[in-house]
Amino acid sequence: MEHSKQTQFGSSDKKDAGTSSVVNGHCDGMVKRPAGGPSQPPAAESGSQRPVMESWREDRTRSVEDNEMRLPSLAAAYTTILRGLGEDPQRQGLLKTPWRAATAMQFFTKGYQEKIIDVLNDAIFDEDHDEMVIVKDIDMFSMCEHHLVPIFGRVHIGYLPNKRVLGLSKLARIVEIYSRRLQVQERLTKQIAVAITEALQPTGVGVVIEATHMCMVMRGVQKMNSKTVTSTMLGVFREDPKTRDEFLTLIRS
Repeated sequence: MEHSKQTQFGSSDKKDAGTSSVVNGHCDGMVKRPAGGPSQPPAAESGSQRPVMESWREDRTRSVEDNEMRLPSLAAAYTTILRGLGEDPQRQGLLKTPWRAATAMQFFTKGYQEKIIDVLNDAIFDEDHDEMVIVKDIDMFSMCEHHLVPIFGRVHIGYLPNKRVLGLSKLARIVEIYSRRLQVQERLTKQIAVAITEALQPTGVGVVIEATHMCMVMRGVQKMNSKTVTSTMLGVFREDPKTRDEFLTLIRS
């Protein structure tokens, strides 16, 4: 693909990209679509609701230095958990388990150390292309914020460019950043869609996630073959049934 010009993020890129309604109480930086009419440019709101065009600029909540500084207290917490389970943290097989578990948890949640702007700022290109772009079957691993057990599955992403395209691997990087945090699947789906919308200002974006939740498989109802499917459709993917159907057909092919 010939890339004519690299485009940097800037305040001038903040155009209206459409909004999405809140699902299950998770607004995640989005404002509600006004009833009975097209979406309007988002205005600043108080509280936890933030304008759509600000979430990609959010600060990191953890750094590499934080990991090193907090590792001893995190390992100590795992030692407490082992004792609470009736185990002896001093027995041979468990001597290093608190440190292993602490470093593993930091890796599982490394998305808190990254910002979307860091991975996208040099990968957006001006390109005269307006046909659908789809990357499907992106592996996803996350952690359920309710039980701290794994969620894993696949992410399918599609968008209709509006004179700008994104390096294909960066779609997977967006998935990685948001999934490597404590999550619920509804929020994760929406965060991915909104990040792409903010970065590219495309005509539309569609994101579908199919995932297995170990909190349903290992505990609770213990349904081994259950899968959860969530979707977020923005722009023409939400407004035009033909575009949405084309996307859904292609990701299933």
